[in-house]
Amino acid sequence: MPRRVPRPRAALAAALGAALTAPLALTAPAAATTAYTVTPLTFTVRAGDRTCTVDADLYRPAGADRDHPAPAVLGTNGFGGSKDDGSTDAIGKAFAQRGYVSLVYSGLGFGKSGCLISLDDPETDGRAAAQLVDFLAGKRAADDGTRADYVTLDGAGDPRVGMIGGSYGGAVQLATAAVDRRVDALVPMITWNDLAYSLDPNNAVGAGRVPGAFKWQWTNGFYLMGEGQPLLQPSLDPSRINSLACLHFVTQACRTVRILNSGSYPADRTDQLLDYAHSVSPASYLHRVRTPTLLVQGQADSLFNLNEATATYRTLKAQGTPVKMIWQAWGHSGGLTDPAAGELNLAQGNLETSYVGRRVLAWFDRHLRHRPTDTGPAFAYYRDWISDPDDTYATADAPPAPTSTLYLSGDGKLVDNRTKVTRGSRTYTNRLLPSSHSESSLAGLIGLPDPEPYDTPGTHLAWTGEPLTRPLTVVGAPRVTLKVVSPAAERTQNSDDAADKLVLFAKLYDVAPDGTKTLVRRLVAPVRVPDVTERFTVTLPGIVHRYPQGHRLRFVIAASDGAYFGNRGVKPVTVVSAPDDTGVLRLPVTGG
Repeated sequence: MPRRVPRPRAALAAALGAALTAPLALTAPAAATTAYTVTPLTFTVRAGDRTCTVDADLYRPAGADRDHPAPAVLGTNGFGGSKDDGSTDAIGKAFAQRGYVSLVYSGLGFGKSGCLISLDDPETDGRAAAQLVDFLAGKRAADDGTRADYVTLDGAGDPRVGMIGGSYGGAVQLATAAVDRRVDALVPMITWNDLAYSLDPNNAVGAGRVPGAFKWQWTNGFYLMGEGQPLLQPSLDPSRINSLACLHFVTQACRTVRILNSGSYPADRTDQLLDYAHSVSPASYLHRVRTPTLLVQGQADSLFNLNEATATYRTLKAQGTPVKMIWQAWGHSGGLTDPAAGELNLAQGNLETSYVGRRVLAWFDRHLRHRPTDTGPAFAYYRDWISDPDDTYATADAPPAPTSTLYLSGDGKLVDNRTKVTRGSRTYTNRLLPSSHSESSLAGLIGLPDPEPYDTPGTHLAWTGEPLTRPLTVVGAPRVTLKVVSPAAERTQNSDDAADKLVLFAKLYDVAPDGTKTLVRRLVAPVRVPDVTERFTVTLPGIVHRYPQGHRLRFVIAASDGAYFGNRGVKPVTVVSAPDDTGVLRLPVTGG
Protein backbone atom coordinates (compact mmCIF):
# COMPACT_ATOMS: atom_id res chain seq x y z
CA MET A 1 0.00 0.00 0.00
CA PRO A 2 1.19 3.56 -0.58
CA ARG A 3 2.56 5.21 2.51
CA ARG A 4 1.80 8.83 3.39
CA VAL A 5 4.46 11.14 4.71
CA PRO A 6 3.32 14.01 6.94
CA ARG A 7 4.10 17.65 6.33
CA PRO A 8 7.30 18.94 7.94
CA ARG A 9 6.94 20.56 11.33
CA ALA A 10 6.24 24.27 11.33
CA ALA A 11 9.56 25.03 13.04
CA LEU A 12 11.50 23.24 10.30
CA ALA A 13 9.57 25.04 7.59
CA ALA A 14 10.29 28.37 9.28
CA ALA A 15 14.00 27.57 9.50
CA LEU A 16 14.15 26.70 5.81
CA GLY A 17 12.32 29.89 4.95
CA ALA A 18 14.79 31.95 6.97
CA ALA A 19 17.70 30.35 5.14
CA LEU A 20 16.45 31.82 1.88
CA THR A 21 17.58 35.27 2.99
CA ALA A 22 21.22 34.26 2.34
CA PRO A 23 22.77 36.52 -0.34
CA LEU A 24 22.54 34.80 -3.74
CA ALA A 25 21.84 36.10 -7.21
CA LEU A 26 19.04 33.57 -7.60
CA THR A 27 15.29 33.58 -7.22
CA ALA A 28 14.65 31.88 -3.89
CA PRO A 29 12.58 28.66 -4.29
CA ALA A 30 9.81 27.77 -1.89
CA ALA A 31 10.61 25.59 1.10
CA ALA A 32 9.58 21.93 1.08
CA THR A 33 6.08 21.53 2.50
CA THR A 34 4.15 19.13 0.25
CA ALA A 35 2.98 15.75 1.52
CA TYR A 36 3.36 12.76 -0.80
CA THR A 37 2.71 9.06 -1.19
CA VAL A 38 5.20 6.39 -2.24
CA THR A 39 4.28 3.39 -4.39
CA PRO A 40 6.77 0.56 -5.14
CA LEU A 41 6.66 -0.43 -8.83
CA THR A 42 8.42 -2.73 -11.23
CA PHE A 43 8.88 -2.30 -14.98
CA THR A 44 9.83 -4.94 -17.50
CA VAL A 45 12.16 -3.29 -20.00
CA ARG A 46 14.26 -4.24 -22.95
CA ALA A 47 17.91 -3.35 -22.26
CA GLY A 48 20.31 -4.13 -25.08
CA ASP A 49 19.93 -7.81 -25.89
CA ARG A 50 18.15 -8.66 -22.63
CA THR A 51 14.76 -8.21 -21.05
CA CYS A 52 14.80 -7.45 -17.35
CA THR A 53 12.89 -5.93 -14.45
CA VAL A 54 13.57 -2.45 -13.08
CA ASP A 55 12.76 -1.87 -9.40
CA ALA A 56 11.42 1.64 -8.71
CA ASP A 57 9.55 3.85 -6.27
CA LEU A 58 7.01 6.43 -7.44
CA TYR A 59 6.63 9.52 -5.23
CA ARG A 60 3.38 11.35 -5.91
CA PRO A 61 2.93 14.78 -4.31
CA ALA A 62 -0.43 15.59 -2.74
CA GLY A 63 -2.72 17.36 -5.17
CA ALA A 64 -1.14 16.01 -8.35
CA ASP A 65 -3.84 14.52 -10.56
CA ARG A 66 -5.03 14.58 -14.16
CA ASP A 67 -6.47 18.07 -13.76
CA HIS A 68 -3.49 19.35 -11.77
CA PRO A 69 -0.41 17.71 -13.31
CA ALA A 70 3.11 18.27 -12.02
CA PRO A 71 6.53 17.99 -13.69
CA ALA A 72 8.62 14.93 -12.89
CA VAL A 73 12.12 14.18 -11.63
CA LEU A 74 13.85 10.87 -12.48
CA GLY A 75 16.87 9.61 -10.56
CA THR A 76 18.95 6.52 -9.91
CA ASN A 77 21.84 5.34 -7.73
CA GLY A 78 25.60 5.57 -7.85
CA PHE A 79 27.66 2.46 -8.56
CA GLY A 80 26.90 -0.30 -6.05
CA GLY A 81 23.83 1.45 -4.63
CA SER A 82 20.11 1.10 -5.21
CA LYS A 83 16.89 3.08 -5.00
CA ASP A 84 16.88 2.42 -1.26
CA ASP A 85 20.24 3.95 -0.40
CA GLY A 86 20.32 7.28 1.41
CA SER A 87 21.07 9.67 -1.42
CA THR A 88 18.82 8.02 -4.04
CA ASP A 89 15.86 7.67 -1.70
CA ALA A 90 16.48 11.29 -0.70
CA ILE A 91 16.00 12.41 -4.32
CA GLY A 92 12.50 10.96 -4.34
CA LYS A 93 11.59 12.53 -1.01
CA ALA A 94 13.20 15.91 -1.64
CA PHE A 95 11.50 16.63 -4.95
CA ALA A 96 8.13 15.14 -4.00
CA GLN A 97 8.14 17.50 -1.01
CA ARG A 98 8.64 20.32 -3.47
CA GLY A 99 5.72 19.34 -5.68
CA TYR A 100 7.44 17.18 -8.30
CA VAL A 101 6.39 13.68 -9.28
CA SER A 102 9.53 11.67 -8.47
CA LEU A 103 10.49 8.30 -9.89
CA VAL A 104 13.65 6.75 -8.45
CA TYR A 105 14.92 3.37 -9.54
CA SER A 106 17.74 0.91 -9.03
CA GLY A 107 20.09 1.04 -12.00
CA LEU A 108 20.50 -2.03 -14.16
CA GLY A 109 22.42 -4.73 -12.28
CA PHE A 110 21.94 -3.13 -8.85
CA GLY A 111 19.47 -3.52 -6.01
CA LYS A 112 16.60 -5.63 -7.23
CA SER A 113 16.81 -4.50 -10.84
CA GLY A 114 17.83 -7.06 -13.43
CA CYS A 115 20.27 -7.11 -16.38
CA LEU A 116 24.04 -6.97 -16.46
CA ILE A 117 26.08 -3.97 -15.38
CA SER A 118 26.82 -2.15 -18.63
CA LEU A 119 28.56 1.04 -17.43
CA ASP A 120 25.76 3.43 -18.41
CA ASP A 121 25.86 2.48 -22.07
CA PRO A 122 23.32 4.76 -23.82
CA GLU A 123 22.03 1.86 -25.90
CA THR A 124 21.37 -0.18 -22.74
CA ASP A 125 21.05 1.94 -19.60
CA GLY A 126 19.90 4.98 -21.59
CA ARG A 127 17.23 3.00 -23.46
CA ALA A 128 16.03 1.44 -20.20
CA ALA A 129 15.61 4.89 -18.62
CA ALA A 130 13.76 6.08 -21.72
CA GLN A 131 11.14 3.39 -21.06
CA LEU A 132 10.62 4.91 -17.62
CA VAL A 133 10.12 8.25 -19.35
CA ASP A 134 7.39 6.46 -21.35
CA PHE A 135 5.70 5.64 -18.04
CA LEU A 136 5.85 9.28 -16.92
CA ALA A 137 4.39 10.24 -20.29
CA GLY A 138 1.41 7.94 -19.76
CA LYS A 139 2.46 5.80 -22.74
CA ARG A 140 2.91 2.63 -20.69
CA ALA A 141 1.96 1.14 -17.34
CA ALA A 142 4.07 -0.44 -14.63
CA ASP A 143 3.95 -4.22 -14.43
CA ASP A 144 1.03 -4.07 -11.97
CA GLY A 145 -1.01 -1.80 -14.25
CA THR A 146 -0.22 1.48 -12.44
CA ARG A 147 -0.26 4.53 -14.71
CA ALA A 148 0.96 8.08 -14.15
CA ASP A 149 -1.61 10.36 -15.77
CA TYR A 150 -0.72 13.34 -13.58
CA VAL A 151 2.64 14.42 -15.07
CA THR A 152 2.83 17.69 -16.99
CA LEU A 153 3.05 17.06 -20.74
CA ASP A 154 4.72 19.13 -23.43
CA GLY A 155 2.87 17.14 -26.03
CA ALA A 156 1.37 13.71 -26.56
CA GLY A 157 3.78 11.18 -25.06
CA ASP A 158 6.22 13.90 -23.99
CA PRO A 159 6.41 14.45 -20.22
CA ARG A 160 8.07 17.42 -18.54
CA VAL A 161 10.91 15.55 -16.80
CA GLY A 162 14.32 16.31 -15.34
CA MET A 163 17.02 13.98 -14.07
CA ILE A 164 19.44 14.22 -11.14
CA GLY A 165 21.99 11.90 -9.55
CA GLY A 166 25.67 11.43 -8.87
CA SER A 167 28.56 9.39 -10.27
CA TYR A 168 27.03 6.34 -12.01
CA GLY A 169 23.67 8.08 -11.56
CA GLY A 170 25.13 11.13 -13.28
CA ALA A 171 26.43 9.58 -16.50
CA VAL A 172 23.13 7.76 -17.09
CA GLN A 173 21.43 11.15 -17.45
CA LEU A 174 23.63 12.09 -20.40
CA ALA A 175 23.19 8.58 -21.83
CA THR A 176 19.40 8.95 -21.57
CA ALA A 177 19.33 12.43 -23.10
CA ALA A 178 21.44 11.12 -25.99
CA VAL A 179 18.72 8.62 -26.94
CA ASP A 180 15.60 10.47 -25.75
CA ARG A 181 15.06 14.15 -26.58
CA ARG A 182 12.04 14.31 -24.25
CA VAL A 183 14.20 14.85 -21.16
CA ASP A 184 14.04 18.57 -20.28
CA ALA A 185 16.76 19.16 -17.66
CA LEU A 186 19.83 17.33 -16.35
CA VAL A 187 21.90 17.67 -13.17
CA PRO A 188 24.80 15.18 -13.50
CA MET A 189 26.97 15.25 -10.38
CA ILE A 190 30.56 13.98 -9.89
CA THR A 191 30.55 11.87 -13.05
CA TRP A 192 32.85 11.08 -15.96
CA ASN A 193 33.45 12.42 -19.43
CA ASP A 194 35.60 9.57 -20.77
CA LEU A 195 36.19 6.31 -18.87
CA ALA A 196 39.40 5.74 -20.81
CA TYR A 197 40.76 8.83 -19.05
CA SER A 198 39.05 8.08 -15.73
CA LEU A 199 40.45 4.57 -15.35
CA ASP A 200 43.69 4.79 -17.36
CA PRO A 201 44.61 8.48 -17.49
CA ASN A 202 47.24 9.93 -19.75
CA ASN A 203 47.53 13.66 -19.05
CA ALA A 204 49.95 14.30 -21.91
CA VAL A 205 48.36 16.76 -24.31
CA GLY A 206 47.80 15.17 -27.71
CA ALA A 207 48.57 11.64 -26.47
CA GLY A 208 46.10 10.24 -28.98
CA ARG A 209 45.99 6.44 -28.82
CA VAL A 210 48.78 6.16 -26.23
CA PRO A 211 47.19 4.62 -23.09
CA GLY A 212 47.88 6.03 -19.65
CA ALA A 213 48.69 4.70 -16.19
CA PHE A 214 46.14 2.24 -14.84
CA LYS A 215 44.22 3.60 -11.83
CA TRP A 216 44.17 0.13 -10.29
CA GLN A 217 42.80 0.86 -6.82
CA TRP A 218 39.67 2.69 -7.93
CA THR A 219 39.00 0.38 -10.87
CA ASN A 220 39.41 -2.92 -9.07
CA GLY A 221 37.47 -1.67 -6.06
CA PHE A 222 34.42 -0.98 -8.20
CA TYR A 223 34.93 -4.11 -10.28
CA LEU A 224 34.90 -6.30 -7.17
CA MET A 225 31.86 -4.43 -5.91
CA GLY A 226 30.04 -5.33 -9.12
CA GLU A 227 31.17 -8.94 -9.25
CA GLY A 228 30.27 -9.37 -5.57
CA GLN A 229 26.61 -8.52 -6.06
CA PRO A 230 25.36 -11.95 -4.78
CA LEU A 231 26.78 -11.01 -1.37
CA LEU A 232 24.66 -7.85 -1.42
CA GLN A 233 21.60 -9.19 -3.22
CA PRO A 234 21.06 -12.95 -2.85
CA SER A 235 18.88 -14.84 -5.34
CA LEU A 236 19.72 -12.73 -8.36
CA ASP A 237 17.44 -13.16 -11.36
CA PRO A 238 19.00 -14.85 -14.42
CA SER A 239 19.25 -11.61 -16.43
CA ARG A 240 21.99 -10.46 -14.01
CA ILE A 241 24.28 -13.42 -14.60
CA ASN A 242 26.67 -13.51 -17.55
CA SER A 243 29.11 -16.43 -17.12
CA LEU A 244 31.64 -17.85 -14.70
CA ALA A 245 34.37 -15.78 -16.36
CA CYS A 246 32.39 -12.54 -16.10
CA LEU A 247 29.65 -12.81 -13.51
CA HIS A 248 27.62 -9.60 -13.51
CA PHE A 249 29.14 -7.19 -16.05
CA VAL A 250 28.76 -7.19 -19.80
CA THR A 251 31.61 -9.15 -21.34
CA GLN A 252 33.38 -6.11 -22.80
CA ALA A 253 33.60 -4.46 -19.38
CA CYS A 254 35.28 -7.53 -17.87
CA ARG A 255 37.65 -7.77 -20.81
CA THR A 256 38.61 -4.11 -20.34
CA VAL A 257 39.44 -4.62 -16.66
CA ARG A 258 41.56 -7.67 -17.52
CA ILE A 259 43.50 -5.69 -20.14
CA LEU A 260 44.18 -2.96 -17.60
CA ASN A 261 45.30 -5.41 -14.93
CA SER A 262 47.61 -7.20 -17.36
CA GLY A 263 49.87 -4.15 -17.49
CA SER A 264 50.39 -4.78 -21.20
CA TYR A 265 49.27 -2.57 -24.10
CA PRO A 266 49.93 -4.17 -27.49
CA ALA A 267 48.10 -2.38 -30.29
CA ASP A 268 45.11 -4.73 -30.48
CA ARG A 269 44.51 -4.57 -26.71
CA THR A 270 44.91 -0.82 -26.69
CA ASP A 271 42.27 -0.52 -29.40
CA GLN A 272 39.87 -2.74 -27.45
CA LEU A 273 40.43 -0.76 -24.26
CA LEU A 274 40.11 2.70 -25.73
CA ASP A 275 37.26 1.94 -28.12
CA TYR A 276 35.06 0.26 -25.55
CA ALA A 277 35.72 2.71 -22.70
CA HIS A 278 35.07 5.60 -25.06
CA SER A 279 31.86 4.06 -26.43
CA VAL A 280 30.17 4.03 -23.01
CA SER A 281 31.34 7.54 -22.16
CA PRO A 282 29.63 10.89 -22.70
CA ALA A 283 32.63 12.00 -24.76
CA SER A 284 31.41 9.72 -27.56
CA TYR A 285 27.77 10.83 -27.61
CA LEU A 286 27.58 14.37 -26.23
CA HIS A 287 26.95 15.61 -29.76
CA ARG A 288 23.46 14.11 -29.38
CA VAL A 289 22.71 15.83 -26.05
CA ARG A 290 20.63 19.01 -26.38
CA THR A 291 19.06 18.98 -22.92
CA PRO A 292 19.89 21.93 -20.60
CA THR A 293 22.58 20.61 -18.26
CA LEU A 294 23.82 21.81 -14.86
CA LEU A 295 27.14 20.04 -14.23
CA VAL A 296 28.25 19.64 -10.61
CA GLN A 297 31.76 18.25 -10.06
CA GLY A 298 33.76 17.73 -6.87
CA GLN A 299 37.15 19.23 -6.08
CA ALA A 300 37.97 16.31 -3.76
CA ASP A 301 37.82 13.68 -6.48
CA SER A 302 40.67 11.60 -7.88
CA LEU A 303 38.24 9.22 -9.61
CA PHE A 304 36.44 11.78 -11.80
CA ASN A 305 38.39 15.01 -11.49
CA LEU A 306 37.40 18.54 -12.48
CA ASN A 307 38.91 18.13 -15.95
CA GLU A 308 36.17 15.63 -16.81
CA ALA A 309 33.35 18.08 -16.11
CA THR A 310 35.28 20.82 -17.89
CA ALA A 311 35.56 18.67 -21.02
CA THR A 312 31.82 17.97 -20.95
CA TYR A 313 31.06 21.65 -20.30
CA ARG A 314 33.16 22.85 -23.22
CA THR A 315 31.67 20.32 -25.64
CA LEU A 316 28.08 21.15 -24.70
CA LYS A 317 28.73 24.88 -24.78
CA ALA A 318 30.46 24.74 -28.16
CA GLN A 319 27.49 22.98 -29.74
CA GLY A 320 24.94 25.38 -28.24
CA THR A 321 23.48 23.12 -25.54
CA PRO A 322 22.46 25.25 -22.51
CA VAL A 323 25.01 24.38 -19.82
CA LYS A 324 26.39 25.73 -16.53
CA MET A 325 28.95 24.26 -14.18
CA ILE A 326 29.65 24.22 -10.44
CA TRP A 327 32.82 22.95 -8.75
CA GLN A 328 31.61 21.95 -5.29
CA ALA A 329 33.79 20.81 -2.37
CA TRP A 330 33.02 17.10 -2.07
CA GLY A 331 33.61 14.22 -4.42
CA HIS A 332 34.59 10.57 -4.36
CA SER A 333 37.81 11.32 -2.45
CA GLY A 334 36.33 13.27 0.45
CA GLY A 335 33.24 14.84 1.98
CA LEU A 336 30.85 12.45 0.24
CA THR A 337 29.27 11.23 3.48
CA ASP A 338 30.04 14.33 5.55
CA PRO A 339 29.96 17.46 3.37
CA ALA A 340 31.41 20.72 4.63
CA ALA A 341 29.10 23.21 6.32
CA GLY A 342 26.81 24.82 3.77
CA GLU A 343 27.41 22.19 1.11
CA LEU A 344 24.62 20.16 -0.47
CA ASN A 345 23.79 16.96 1.40
CA LEU A 346 21.02 15.13 -0.44
CA ALA A 347 20.59 12.68 2.43
CA GLN A 348 19.62 15.65 4.61
CA GLY A 349 17.54 17.27 1.90
CA ASN A 350 19.14 20.67 2.51
CA LEU A 351 18.37 22.05 -0.94
CA GLU A 352 17.17 25.47 0.21
CA THR A 353 20.02 25.94 2.66
CA SER A 354 22.97 25.09 0.39
CA TYR A 355 24.35 26.97 -2.60
CA VAL A 356 24.33 23.94 -4.90
CA GLY A 357 20.86 22.96 -3.69
CA ARG A 358 19.43 26.36 -4.54
CA ARG A 359 21.06 26.22 -7.96
CA VAL A 360 19.47 22.80 -8.59
CA LEU A 361 16.04 24.04 -7.52
CA ALA A 362 16.39 27.10 -9.74
CA TRP A 363 17.48 24.91 -12.69
CA PHE A 364 14.40 22.73 -12.39
CA ASP A 365 12.17 25.72 -11.69
CA ARG A 366 13.29 27.28 -14.96
CA HIS A 367 13.32 24.22 -17.20
CA LEU A 368 10.54 22.09 -15.68
CA ARG A 369 8.12 24.74 -14.39
CA HIS A 370 8.99 27.27 -17.10
CA ARG A 371 9.26 30.11 -14.65
CA PRO A 372 11.55 33.11 -15.36
CA THR A 373 13.94 32.00 -12.62
CA ASP A 374 17.56 33.17 -12.55
CA THR A 375 19.62 29.96 -12.78
CA GLY A 376 22.84 31.61 -11.65
CA PRO A 377 26.25 32.22 -13.25
CA ALA A 378 27.85 30.14 -15.97
CA PHE A 379 30.57 28.91 -13.61
CA ALA A 380 30.93 28.82 -9.83
CA TYR A 381 33.52 27.28 -7.55
CA TYR A 382 33.80 26.50 -3.85
CA ARG A 383 36.56 28.18 -1.82
CA ASP A 384 37.60 26.20 1.26
CA TRP A 385 39.52 29.12 2.73
CA ILE A 386 36.31 31.15 3.23
CA SER A 387 34.74 30.52 6.64
CA ASP A 388 31.31 32.07 6.00
CA PRO A 389 29.10 29.33 4.45
CA ASP A 390 27.09 32.02 2.64
CA ASP A 391 30.17 33.33 0.83
CA THR A 392 32.12 30.20 -0.07
CA TYR A 393 31.32 30.30 -3.80
CA ALA A 394 32.92 32.63 -6.33
CA THR A 395 31.77 32.95 -9.93
CA ALA A 396 33.25 33.49 -13.37
CA ASP A 397 32.24 33.25 -17.01
CA ALA A 398 34.28 30.06 -17.45
CA PRO A 399 37.16 28.16 -15.85
CA PRO A 400 40.23 30.41 -16.14
CA ALA A 401 42.99 29.56 -18.60
CA PRO A 402 46.63 29.47 -17.43
CA THR A 403 47.90 33.06 -17.12
CA SER A 404 50.92 32.97 -14.79
CA THR A 405 54.23 31.44 -15.90
CA LEU A 406 57.03 29.91 -13.84
CA TYR A 407 60.25 28.26 -15.04
CA LEU A 408 62.04 25.13 -13.81
CA SER A 409 65.57 26.13 -12.85
CA GLY A 410 68.52 23.72 -12.80
CA ASP A 411 69.03 24.32 -9.07
CA GLY A 412 65.55 23.08 -8.14
CA LYS A 413 63.92 26.49 -7.92
CA LEU A 414 60.72 27.75 -9.54
CA VAL A 415 61.45 31.21 -10.92
CA ASP A 416 59.31 33.87 -12.58
CA ASN A 417 61.72 34.87 -15.36
CA ARG A 418 63.89 32.90 -17.79
CA THR A 419 66.89 35.01 -16.89
CA LYS A 420 66.75 33.59 -13.37
CA VAL A 421 67.05 29.98 -14.61
CA THR A 422 70.31 28.32 -13.55
CA ARG A 423 71.98 25.85 -15.87
CA GLY A 424 72.02 22.34 -14.46
CA SER A 425 70.74 18.80 -14.62
CA ARG A 426 69.24 16.46 -12.06
CA THR A 427 68.30 12.79 -12.23
CA TYR A 428 65.85 10.42 -10.54
CA THR A 429 65.18 6.73 -11.06
CA ASN A 430 62.25 4.46 -10.43
CA ARG A 431 62.24 1.36 -8.27
CA LEU A 432 60.50 -1.93 -8.96
CA LEU A 433 57.93 -1.08 -6.25
CA PRO A 434 56.09 2.27 -5.92
CA SER A 435 58.12 4.90 -4.05
CA SER A 436 55.56 7.72 -3.93
CA HIS A 437 52.15 7.85 -2.26
CA SER A 438 49.34 10.23 -3.12
CA GLU A 439 46.30 8.42 -1.74
CA SER A 440 44.65 5.14 -0.85
CA SER A 441 41.92 5.63 -3.41
CA LEU A 442 38.95 4.08 -1.60
CA ALA A 443 39.81 5.61 1.79
CA GLY A 444 37.85 8.82 1.22
CA LEU A 445 34.86 6.92 -0.11
CA ILE A 446 34.52 4.62 2.90
CA GLY A 447 35.93 6.93 5.56
CA LEU A 448 39.23 5.17 6.37
CA PRO A 449 42.43 6.99 7.43
CA ASP A 450 45.04 7.51 4.73
CA PRO A 451 48.80 8.11 5.25
CA GLU A 452 50.11 11.52 4.26
CA PRO A 453 51.52 11.79 0.72
CA TYR A 454 55.25 11.26 0.33
CA ASP A 455 58.01 10.94 -2.29
CA THR A 456 61.06 8.80 -1.58
CA PRO A 457 64.40 10.62 -2.09
CA GLY A 458 66.09 9.73 -5.37
CA THR A 459 62.81 8.77 -7.06
CA HIS A 460 61.47 12.25 -7.80
CA LEU A 461 62.50 15.79 -8.69
CA ALA A 462 61.07 18.94 -7.11
CA TRP A 463 61.13 22.63 -8.00
CA THR A 464 60.16 25.08 -5.26
CA GLY A 465 59.27 28.77 -5.48
CA GLU A 466 60.15 31.62 -3.14
CA PRO A 467 57.83 32.39 -0.18
CA LEU A 468 54.80 34.26 -1.52
CA THR A 469 54.56 37.94 -0.68
CA ARG A 470 50.79 37.77 -1.04
CA PRO A 471 48.21 34.99 -1.38
CA LEU A 472 48.08 33.14 -4.69
CA THR A 473 44.74 31.68 -5.86
CA VAL A 474 44.82 28.93 -8.48
CA VAL A 475 41.50 28.01 -10.13
CA GLY A 476 41.60 25.52 -12.98
CA ALA A 477 44.02 23.07 -14.59
CA PRO A 478 47.74 23.99 -14.51
CA ARG A 479 49.91 22.99 -17.46
CA VAL A 480 53.60 22.12 -17.62
CA THR A 481 55.82 21.66 -20.66
CA LEU A 482 58.77 19.31 -20.10
CA LYS A 483 61.73 17.78 -21.88
CA VAL A 484 63.35 14.77 -20.24
CA VAL A 485 66.32 12.56 -21.07
CA SER A 486 65.94 8.81 -20.55
CA PRO A 487 68.19 6.53 -22.66
CA ALA A 488 66.50 3.41 -21.22
CA ALA A 489 63.09 4.72 -22.31
CA GLU A 490 64.46 5.68 -25.73
CA ARG A 491 65.55 2.09 -26.30
CA THR A 492 61.97 0.86 -25.85
CA GLN A 493 60.32 3.89 -27.48
CA ASN A 494 59.30 1.98 -30.61
CA SER A 495 58.23 -1.22 -28.87
CA ASP A 496 55.05 -2.87 -30.12
CA ASP A 497 53.78 -2.66 -26.51
CA ALA A 498 52.93 0.85 -25.32
CA ALA A 499 53.61 -0.34 -21.74
CA ASP A 500 57.33 0.07 -22.55
CA LYS A 501 56.97 3.85 -22.84
CA LEU A 502 58.12 6.11 -20.00
CA VAL A 503 55.63 6.82 -17.20
CA LEU A 504 55.89 9.72 -14.76
CA PHE A 505 53.61 11.57 -12.34
CA ALA A 506 53.31 15.38 -12.12
CA LYS A 507 51.80 17.18 -9.10
CA LEU A 508 51.65 20.39 -7.10
CA TYR A 509 52.38 20.84 -3.41
CA ASP A 510 51.75 23.71 -0.99
CA VAL A 511 54.74 24.12 1.35
CA ALA A 512 54.11 25.99 4.62
CA PRO A 513 56.77 28.15 6.32
CA ASP A 514 57.52 25.33 8.78
CA GLY A 515 58.23 22.92 5.91
CA THR A 516 54.91 21.04 6.14
CA LYS A 517 53.81 20.14 2.63
CA THR A 518 50.32 19.45 1.31
CA LEU A 519 49.61 17.65 -1.96
CA VAL A 520 46.70 19.73 -3.23
CA ARG A 521 43.58 17.53 -2.99
CA ARG A 522 45.93 14.50 -3.26
CA LEU A 523 45.73 14.85 -7.05
CA VAL A 524 48.40 13.70 -9.49
CA ALA A 525 48.73 13.75 -13.27
CA PRO A 526 49.88 10.36 -14.63
CA VAL A 527 51.68 10.60 -17.96
CA ARG A 528 52.78 7.91 -20.40
CA VAL A 529 55.09 9.98 -22.57
CA PRO A 530 54.11 9.57 -26.25
CA ASP A 531 57.66 10.23 -27.52
CA VAL A 532 60.43 10.57 -24.93
CA THR A 533 62.69 12.25 -27.50
CA GLU A 534 60.32 15.19 -27.88
CA ARG A 535 59.12 17.98 -25.60
CA PHE A 536 55.64 17.26 -24.19
CA THR A 537 52.93 19.16 -22.33
CA VAL A 538 50.98 17.86 -19.35
CA THR A 539 47.59 19.06 -18.16
CA LEU A 540 47.33 18.62 -14.40
CA PRO A 541 43.96 17.95 -12.70
CA GLY A 542 41.95 21.10 -12.08
CA ILE A 543 42.16 22.56 -8.58
CA VAL A 544 40.77 25.42 -6.53
CA HIS A 545 43.47 26.33 -4.03
CA ARG A 546 44.76 29.41 -2.24
CA TYR A 547 48.45 29.48 -1.36
CA PRO A 548 48.65 31.76 1.69
CA GLN A 549 51.22 34.51 2.02
CA GLY A 550 54.55 33.04 3.15
CA HIS A 551 53.83 29.62 1.62
CA ARG A 552 55.75 28.23 -1.34
CA LEU A 553 54.57 26.43 -4.45
CA ARG A 554 56.36 23.18 -5.26
CA PHE A 555 56.13 21.28 -8.55
CA VAL A 556 57.15 17.61 -8.53
CA ILE A 557 57.62 14.86 -11.09
CA ALA A 558 57.83 11.40 -9.55
CA ALA A 559 58.79 8.02 -10.95
CA SER A 560 55.77 6.19 -9.52
CA ASP A 561 52.59 6.36 -7.47
CA GLY A 562 51.07 3.56 -5.40
CA ALA A 563 47.55 4.17 -6.74
CA TYR A 564 48.64 3.53 -10.36
CA PHE A 565 50.60 1.06 -12.44
CA GLY A 566 53.94 2.60 -13.39
CA ASN A 567 57.01 1.88 -15.47
CA ARG A 568 57.95 -1.49 -16.87
CA GLY A 569 61.60 -1.87 -15.96
CA VAL A 570 63.99 0.70 -14.52
CA LYS A 571 64.11 3.96 -16.51
CA PRO A 572 66.27 6.73 -15.01
CA VAL A 573 65.17 10.25 -15.98
CA THR A 574 67.28 13.40 -16.24
CA VAL A 575 65.92 16.94 -16.55
CA VAL A 576 68.28 19.54 -18.00
CA SER A 577 67.65 23.27 -17.52
CA ALA A 578 69.08 26.34 -19.24
CA PRO A 579 67.70 29.89 -19.54
CA ASP A 580 66.67 29.37 -23.16
CA ASP A 581 65.59 25.72 -22.79
CA THR A 582 63.78 24.61 -19.67
CA GLY A 583 60.48 23.35 -18.37
CA VAL A 584 57.60 25.82 -18.09
CA LEU A 585 54.76 25.69 -15.56
CA ARG A 586 51.62 27.73 -16.32
CA LEU A 587 49.04 28.40 -13.61
CA PRO A 588 45.43 29.62 -13.96
CA VAL A 589 45.66 32.39 -11.36
CA THR A 590 42.76 34.60 -10.32
CA GLY A 591 42.88 37.93 -8.56
CA GLY A 592 46.47 38.76 -9.54
